Amino acid sequence: MQIIKGILIVVYFIVAIALIILAMIQSKDDEGLSSTITGSSTNNFFEKNKGRTKEGKQKKWTIILGIIFTILTLVLGIIYVI
Repeated sequence: MQIIKGILIVVYFIVAIALIILAMIQSKDDEGLSSTITGSSTNNFFEKNKGRTKEGKQKKWTIILGIIFTILTLVLGIIYVI
């Protein structure tokens, strides 16, 4: 059981570091109040195909790593209670 704990902790730290790095290098999606004043439309070709861009892939991997991080947190919590 100690080996499983050790492996999970190492994976947990790798996921945490990757999640931090991905979150820090992402560009800010929100344009704020200026987009409402200028009336910029979000219904264009770029927005429809955003998942194929570098930013879209970063966002997808951030979500995936966040889910993995949450699951690992719950698993490690359960293992340490036992």
